Formats: sequence, C-alpha cells, structure tokens
Amino acid sequence: MPPEAADTSTIQLIAFIVVGLGGLGLIAGLVWVGMRENKGDPLQERLAEFAEREMPRSLEELEMSMGFKDRVLLPLFKALADWLSRFTPESQIEAVRRKIELAGQTDKMDPRTFFGTRILLMVMLGIGGAFVSSVTLRLDTLTAIGGTALLAFLGYYLPESQLKSKIKKRQENIVKALPDALDLLTICVEAGLGFDQAMGKVYDKWDNELAQAFGRVIQEIAYGKLRREALRDMAASMDVPDVTSFTAAIIQADQLGVSIGKILRIQSDQMRVKRRQRAQEKAHQAPVKMMIPMVFLIFPSIWLVLLGPSLIIVLQGGF
Repeated sequence: MPPEAADTSTIQLIAFIVVGLGGLGLIAGLVWVGMRENKGDPLQERLAEFAEREMPRSLEELEMSMGFKDRVLLPLFKALADWLSRFTPESQIEAVRRKIELAGQTDKMDPRTFFGTRILLMVMLGIGGAFVSSVTLRLDTLTAIGGTALLAFLGYYLPESQLKSKIKKRQENIVKALPDALDLLTICVEAGLGFDQAMGKVYDKWDNELAQAFGRVIQEIAYGKLRREALRDMAASMDVPDVTSFTAAIIQADQLGVSIGKILRIQSDQMRVKRRQRAQEKAHQAPVKMMIPMVFLIFPSIWLVLLGPSLIIVLQGGF
C-alpha cells in the first residue's frame, strides 16, 4: 500500500472516531436533558408535597392530635399551681425564684409549678400514709396520724431538698471549672484576643455550667447590654465567691484601664492556690470522716471475728 493511501485511511479512521464520540456525547446530553425535564424542580416538588400534606382543619383537631399528658394533665396541673400560688406570699415566691436561678433551672422550672409540685406530693404522700397506716397496717389512731404527718412533711420538703442539692452541685462544678477557664482566658487574651472573644473560646471549648454562663454573657453583650452589667448578673446568678471576686476584678480593670491580661494572670494564680488549699483541707478532713464508719462498721466486725470463738467457748462452759 502506498504511503499516501495509508495516511488517508488513518485520517479517515481518526475522523470516524471523533464523529462517533461526538454523536454519543450529543445523544447522552439529550437524554440527560430529557430526564431533567421529566424529573422537574426538586424544590417545587417539596413545596407541592408539603401543600398536599393533610393539616388540621380546626383547633379541636389540633388539640386532639396532642397526647393525653399535654392535653389534660399538664394544663390541669398548671391551673392548680396558679391557684395555689395565690395563697402563697410573694416573698416566698421570690425566694424560690432565686433558688431556681441559682440551680440553673430557670428554663425548666417555674416558682408556681414548684409550689404546685410540693403541695401535690404532700397531699399524695399524706393520703398514701393514711391509707397504709389505717387500712393495711391497722395501727392505732395516734401512730397513724403521726406517720401520715411525717409522710406529708417529707412530700413537702423533698422538692426543696432536691433544689438545694442542685444548687450545691452546680456551685461545686463552677468552682472546679473556674481555674481551667481562667487559664484559657489568660492564654487567649495574651495571644491578642479581646476579653469577649476569649469568653467565646471558653464557651466553644467546654460544655459546663461556667461555659454556658459565659455564653449567656456574650449573648447579652451582643444584644446591647453593658459588659459590667452582664458580668454582675452572671455572678449574681451563681452566688460563688470566687466568681464574684473574678468579675469584680474584671469590672474594675475595665473601668480603670488596667491590662486585663495581667488581672487574668493574677486571678488564675489565686484560683490555683485556692484549689490546692481546698484539696489539702479535704485531705485533712478525711481521717475525721473515716472515723464514723470505722467505729460503727469496721471495728464491730473485727471484734466479732476475734472474740466470737472465745465467746462461744465461754457460753458453752468449756474453760
């Protein structure tokens, strides 16, 4: 075959391949466009599906779609709590509101609901104690009245005790987290961040009571509240002396123009010293706290093991 014919056939083969690939690409493109046209816009399909969804046609149907607890029990309980709160002095309601704030339960609990819970538990335990004492155990009248009164008192006191326990636990968690938070604040401020941004780093890094409080301070500042007022409110909502001294130092440094980095470094060192002192104090209290279980639990067991065989021999008369 001459060279010219070979070159011509090669060119024809390349042209055929190019035309074939182009035709296949054109066919694939037309098929894809057709599929897109048949499929339609996904957003429009979602809107059409939402529009076709069956919605409640009346308020009665909307209420009946809720559970029995949300529809009947909770409104009844809230109505009873509001009615009982009318006979409660306002000073007690404010005191309970303050305790709920210290416990960090403002978004989960209401003072009136708290009073309603106490009254409900008192009545339920009182009725249960009276039934068990008089019907089941068949105790005498005076003992039955005493047991009923004791159970009713426990029902009234248990929510208060649980709230105090939450306050104490929250304050202990804040005291434990404060030195580490101050270290992170010091590092961030010395690295060039502002104090608000440093609090944001603490809020992003940890998930504890102190970090959440810092997050609320940042939100309040973003809403237009002054920093010193937000910090004072944070300290008041915790009632922790270490946090109160920390916020007072920051507010004073902000007002006097002192470097916040130096103040944070001093506060961090002081909190570390206080943590070490608290640990030493608990270590010194350990022997005293161990004395009660040792005297009433461990020593009797030792005496029983050592003197038990001798006592058996003595009682059997085998000297």
